[in-house]
Amino acid sequence: MILVTGGAGYIGSHTCVELLSAGYEIAIMDNFSNSQPEVLEKIRQITGKDFKFYEADMTAPEATETIFRENTIDCVIHFAGYKAVGESVQQPLKYYYNNITGTVILCQIMQKYGCKKMVFSSSATVYGNPKSVPIREDFPLSTTNPYGSTKLMIEQILRDIAIADSEWSIALLRYFNPIGAHKSGLIGESPNGIPNNLVPYIAKVAAGQLEHLNVFGNDYPTQDGTGVRDYIHVVDLSLGHIKAVEKVLKTKGVDAYNLGTGKGYSVLEIVKAYEKACGKSIAYVIAPRRPGDIPACYADPAKSEKELGWTAKMGIEEMCEDSWRFTLNNLH
Repeated sequence: MILVTGGAGYIGSHTCVELLSAGYEIAIMDNFSNSQPEVLEKIRQITGKDFKFYEADMTAPEATETIFRENTIDCVIHFAGYKAVGESVQQPLKYYYNNITGTVILCQIMQKYGCKKMVFSSSATVYGNPKSVPIREDFPLSTTNPYGSTKLMIEQILRDIAIADSEWSIALLRYFNPIGAHKSGLIGESPNGIPNNLVPYIAKVAAGQLEHLNVFGNDYPTQDGTGVRDYIHVVDLSLGHIKAVEKVLKTKGVDAYNLGTGKGYSVLEIVKAYEKACGKSIAYVIAPRRPGDIPACYADPAKSEKELGWTAKMGIEEMCEDSWRFTLNNLH
């Protein structure tokens, strides 16, 4: 059985769909801090399969231990954690406590129950402000905000665990920018409150729920002055987790993998692609740069292709179309 922490969240829910579709048995653990309970029913609806669910907070050892006591967990995919860059700058202690303490508790319980295989949801933020792009896994690591720092510290903790005990097998997946939604339109990115990420925000503007998009900075050294990022379809990203699970189940040690497309798109290019997908113009205003933001960030995904047998297949048009379909289905 695969335990998916944060499995009701955006990337977690899509990964649960792909795991169930691939024939895995899963248990989901989530505290709904940034997800909705109805997502669980939608996962069942898409896959026609059932799974165990535990409403639990990873900083509460008893709740986490219950899952391991009641099930034989072979591998953990660890998504649970706070993830808003801006909020992490304002509330660093909240982020350090939740993300790091929660992971330490999870690892202690895994060790106790002899489960030593993990796929960890890391982030391209661990590369800080890279000297050059595309970014390879062997680039120097540094961070520009507390959220990124929690990911980098957890990567180090996991490496140290594996040095101390060679039975551990861990894949550190460094995501670039996941967007899009499941083709069914049933699950997608639906954060609680005002979205922090670009595409859900654009979607709310397109749906008439927000007045305009703030574009943070148009004076970066990029093709149109706006920040360039590597956007990856969330389903492609989820399939990367399935490949990582296959790998950790049959190997030992720790390895990091970029999950990205290897292409960069600017904020304004995404706005244009979304306008095409929804058939409306998206109002935006140029706002000052945000602290901690970098000009350009995109992946070199060659290692993932070579060692995991994974590549991203979907392009930006499909990502925006799928996002818009989900938005229309969930206007309530």
